[in-house]
Amino acid sequence: MATLSDARRLVVKIGSALLVDKVTGQLRRDWLTSIAADVAALKSGGADVVLVSSGSIALGRGVLGLASAHLPLEQSQAAAAVGQIRLARAWEEALAPHGITTAQVLVTLEDSADRRRYLNSRATMETLLGFGTVPIVNENDTVATDEIRYGDNDRLAAQVAVTVAADQLILLSDVDGFYSANPSSDPDARRFDTIDVITPEIEAMAGDAGSGLSKGGMKTKLMAAKTATAAGCAMAITDGAPLHPLRALQDGANATWFTPQLDPHAARKRWIAAMKPQGTLTLDDGAVAALARGTSLLPAGIARVEGSFGRGDPVTIRAADGRALGQGLSRYTAAEAQAIRGHRSSEIEEILGYPGRAVVIHRDDMAL
Repeated sequence: MATLSDARRLVVKIGSALLVDKVTGQLRRDWLTSIAADVAALKSGGADVVLVSSGSIALGRGVLGLASAHLPLEQSQAAAAVGQIRLARAWEEALAPHGITTAQVLVTLEDSADRRRYLNSRATMETLLGFGTVPIVNENDTVATDEIRYGDNDRLAAQVAVTVAADQLILLSDVDGFYSANPSSDPDARRFDTIDVITPEIEAMAGDAGSGLSKGGMKTKLMAAKTATAAGCAMAITDGAPLHPLRALQDGANATWFTPQLDPHAARKRWIAAMKPQGTLTLDDGAVAALARGTSLLPAGIARVEGSFGRGDPVTIRAADGRALGQGLSRYTAAEAQAIRGHRSSEIEEILGYPGRAVVIHRDDMAL
């Protein structure tokens, strides 16, 4: 069974009901301070941490004096716009005393459904984590319509975990795990310590009930678990209400862990390898040797560009003698790749007329 101590890269989902008091509509400051200390401890242990935090609408509706009942879309978006500023500031103030820089990342379902946007999001998140920041991710409720919404932050958190190749996803909930029935109404309900496979029987046990300001029920958590574990990410559901909930989980608090099916990097490589290539990049001998050492593909090493592909499309990578080395996701279109092939990364802006990525295919977007 996984433990929090094993995590190298961790995504933590925090719901509105944990962050915002249901009665007053105000932040639970003591709780926020405690989880900030937990995050700082994990980072000091060498883990990258991403927080997927709800709360913008819950905070904004209080400021605007809106009813606690279901809001029309335009009022929800207005509340999100007001509340998101306060939410980002709250996290910044909570983590700053630990010397941690925060970053706000707002996304919609389109950002993961569209491959080019997905790659841009991934590159930004990787860069932020490389700088040691803690990204605070939320759905962009201000602009998202129903057709392009995740609709709940459980599934958003799972997609973020996939995007950053996290090895663990923690859903802080109002229950301490997955039960065979609703424990508040069924005294015989039993909690699972570990779930290796999400069977139809497991799915049938999930209920729809959410709580208070939060949208997600247990069904959305199972959907998140399917997404995460298929990408090699272990997932836990645990009670987030007490102070220091991550430290409690690390110390053995009740939880249900869902077992990953693959290592996250192996799962990503398999996904890339299964795509249909839209073009071919032929490399010189120096670039072939560099890839064998685990580097990314720079424009200087590209000898020939074939096909018609866009940013984020899969392309075959070949050696000069025609051997297929593998494939990867291109950060440039075919026309752009043709223009910069054979040139140094420092020349990209001069050639294209705008700044671009230093690499054509990042090593994490490559299956050799």
